[in-house]
Amino acid sequence: MRRNPILNTAWRAGVFAVGATVLAGGLVMMVTPGPGIVGIVLGLAILATEFAWAQTALHRAKAAAERAKEKALDPRKRRRNTVLGATGGVLAGALVVGYLAAYGFAMPWNVEDLTFWN
Repeated sequence: MRRNPILNTAWRAGVFAVGATVLAGGLVMMVTPGPGIVGIVLGLAILATEFAWAQTALHRAKAAAERAKEKALDPRKRRRNTVLGATGGVLAGALVVGYLAAYGFAMPWNVEDLTFWN
């Protein structure tokens, strides 16, 4: 396949299209629910099979992922995140209980008497 210039170009274009699509999906998943880092690394791995610049970017992404893993496993930060998560959960629960105590099971858009807010 490498000897034929047309097949080689078509192969590289296909690899680029698939890798760029997976990479773009990973970038989208960074701001939406989903495994964004995995998509980025996978997209770069696909691109790295044909392009040297992608191999360099893949090495940098792997190093960044390793640093992020080390940060996430730091006991002090895990403890802090656990405390913050528990505090946020308790506050959210208190807000739900307060709403239910004031209005019962009525949805906010169906509340007839708004004197509580005035």
